[in-house]
Amino acid sequence: MSSIEKKNYTLPIIMMIFLFAMISFVTNLAAPMGVVLKNQFGVSNAMGMLGNLGNFIAYAFMGIPAGILLQKIGYKKTALIAVAVGFIGVGIQYLSGSVASNQFVVYLLGAFVAGFSMCMLNTVVNPMLNTLGGGGKKGNQLIQIGGTFNSLSATLVPILVGALVGEVAKANITDVYPVMYIAMGIFAAVFIVLSMVSIPEPHMEVQHKSTEKDTHSALSFRHFKLGAVAIFVYVGIEVGIPSTLNLFLADATKGGGLDGTTAGFVTGTYWFLMLIGRFLGGVIGGKVSSKAMLTVASAIGLVLVTSAILLPTSQNISMPVFMTDPATGALSFGMTQVPINAMFLVLCGLCTSVMWGGIFNLAVEGLGKYTAKASGIFMTLVCGGGILPFLQNLIADGAGYMTSYWVVFAGLAYMLYYSAVGSKNVNTDISVD
Repeated sequence: MSSIEKKNYTLPIIMMIFLFAMISFVTNLAAPMGVVLKNQFGVSNAMGMLGNLGNFIAYAFMGIPAGILLQKIGYKKTALIAVAVGFIGVGIQYLSGSVASNQFVVYLLGAFVAGFSMCMLNTVVNPMLNTLGGGGKKGNQLIQIGGTFNSLSATLVPILVGALVGEVAKANITDVYPVMYIAMGIFAAVFIVLSMVSIPEPHMEVQHKSTEKDTHSALSFRHFKLGAVAIFVYVGIEVGIPSTLNLFLADATKGGGLDGTTAGFVTGTYWFLMLIGRFLGGVIGGKVSSKAMLTVASAIGLVLVTSAILLPTSQNISMPVFMTDPATGALSFGMTQVPINAMFLVLCGLCTSVMWGGIFNLAVEGLGKYTAKASGIFMTLVCGGGILPFLQNLIADGAGYMTSYWVVFAGLAYMLYYSAVGSKNVNTDISVD
């Protein structure tokens, strides 16, 4: 580790932080694009969310292979492949706005390809930042900084898309080109820089394989299996709340009837609260157990979602959100009228912000040598971020937007069960050394 500490890795660290931000930038582009697809092609809410489904379903195919790829070729090559695939994925989405036919299909293909990149980046960025920081407190600090930029970009995407789209009824893929230019530009810059610098590869050291066949695995632990399901459910909740909210607010007939810009700003506030929640979670994380944090967050989330479901959508309330000044175009923070349901759903961002870390910590507790492969399984089940929102919007099409949030309610109820009961390790008799 001393050799890592002696070298200056400032430039690759900056690039990794940019990639941390790009993971949420590209991933969260799919949800506000649902509004664009719905209006440009006249499709249902569920069809509008197919881009999000394509992005996340790629995790089901690439989660475990990405971990194997990292072990075989190392951080640098895996990151370069991921960046190149990401550039191609966003590029295909860009081309979907100009092809003569099958624009919808081409966009979905681009979202699916981009999903492969996001999965690989998720697999490599966390351990790579930790390694570049020399591990320990410095490595953890870099990951926390990366997480902050991740939340910041998640906040900006719906705001940018909303500002570019403006009048929802006239929304078109070409309106979102500037966002795609930003993504491809960052991917290209990171690829060039990473290809020119050296990166420490501690995991590429030759390891002697044991000749004894292990009769157990991460899936031998009940609390891990239940935790893996919790990750599937959690990502679906995290994405489903704001993506369906955005569609609801921008729907002039069955929803909030807001313009695309305002709908994007309100949705962006959810991600902004996630940023605040992650910061607060980091501050108190050393004093509060993961179990307690996840239990409280799930319980409060259930109250907020239940309130959103049961209250009438015709009741409006004034809430603080990001907005632009009509005269100058400057970004500010002000009050706007929204359905009261939206306020409760936006506040859920404070709850979902701390759930990933809590679930992961509880699920891998006591796994020892099985932890690495457990992480690969976790990454595969991130596909819940595409499947559950798609299911939610199928319900929204038939039974209404707020009714669809019973899917989120059921997910939060499961999280509460997991934190209170399911997270206990009942397989302590299995050797993990």
